[in-house]
Amino acid sequence: MSTTDPKLLRKALLREKSARKQAEKILEDKSRELYSLTQELQVVNEKLKAGLTETTSELKGLFENLVDAYVLMDVSGNIIKMNDAATELFGYNLKENKINVTELIHKDDFQYAMTSFQELIRKGSFSDYQARVYTKNKGVRTVHINASLILDKKNNPIAAQGIVRDITKKLELESDRKFLIKSLEKNNIELKNFAHIVSHDLKSPLRSINALVNWLREDYASVYDEAAEQTFDMLIKKVDQMDRLITGILKYSSIDKATYPKEHIDLNVVVNDIIDIIFIPNHVSVAIEGLLPVVKGDKFRLQQLFQNIMSNAVNYIEKEVGIVTVSVRELPEFWEFAITDNGKGISKKYQKKIFEIFQTLEDNERSTGIGLSIVKKVIDYYEGTIWIESEIGIGSTFYFTLKKDLK
Repeated sequence: MSTTDPKLLRKALLREKSARKQAEKILEDKSRELYSLTQELQVVNEKLKAGLTETTSELKGLFENLVDAYVLMDVSGNIIKMNDAATELFGYNLKENKINVTELIHKDDFQYAMTSFQELIRKGSFSDYQARVYTKNKGVRTVHINASLILDKKNNPIAAQGIVRDITKKLELESDRKFLIKSLEKNNIELKNFAHIVSHDLKSPLRSINALVNWLREDYASVYDEAAEQTFDMLIKKVDQMDRLITGILKYSSIDKATYPKEHIDLNVVVNDIIDIIFIPNHVSVAIEGLLPVVKGDKFRLQQLFQNIMSNAVNYIEKEVGIVTVSVRELPEFWEFAITDNGKGISKKYQKKIFEIFQTLEDNERSTGIGLSIVKKVIDYYEGTIWIESEIGIGSTFYFTLKKDLK
């Protein structure tokens, strides 16, 4: 029997002890690492749970608060779920009624609905589907539907969902709008025809009356007195006033109907031409302050715009020295024009009224009550704005804006 050397045994024990300590340390490190990893996983898991709860809550809130109707059905058409909007639209409560979508489809749209359903099965979705549906409480409604399939893991269809929007009111409004447009077009044609009738059937008799009055004056000049002469003058003035009124109506009715060539218009030339055309009393002066712009538009409407304001300004100045000025200020997208006079001024309560047709502030034989309504119509046509600042006894300023590129 051999005897083991104590020294060798001691060394072996020491090596075993050292190895055990190393193993324990490795195990302790790994345990600590595993614990730390477990803690991290627990934190991540809590975050995932919280995120899932939050997302589920958001989806639930979205479903409940969706403005349009939401419908979920199985592949046989049995409705599984509806949101509040769908319940309100169709009038059915799933807790009380079992509904198949085929029961909701209008009989005249049934075939179209079946074709669309086949398209849904084949393509997985469809959009812009429009049909009529029956409701429990509201009769027949027209709806717009976007739908999609819900697939299982093997891509087999298990359900379908759709967003349903009630467009009945929208279609009614659209129909009313089309009817109104058609009526307006018809009225515009009638108005245009009426303007021609007015031009021919009223102006011709006026010219005849004018001629007859002048013949009477010439033929019987030796027998009538001064009072008769005044009567003839009044007749001629009334005929002229009626002629101007008819001309004004024709201009007003055609100002936004006629088509004129669009070209570059130098407003300096336009305003100077107006100064040469209109009657300006000796005590009134008209001037342009600064340089007016060149705009792209049509000359007829622009001439009507400036001429009516300028004529109105000139006609109502009774001071010994009358002054009318035309000026402009440049804005980013518009030109802001100002036509100022030192005339009578206009009371604030009349400042909106003057732009209405046939409205005059006093009985003036030179005024037809149409000029400033033409101005307003031109401004509206060009999508500008017009307003007045005035003070009784001091004068008035008409401000208006025009786009830099007129239509």
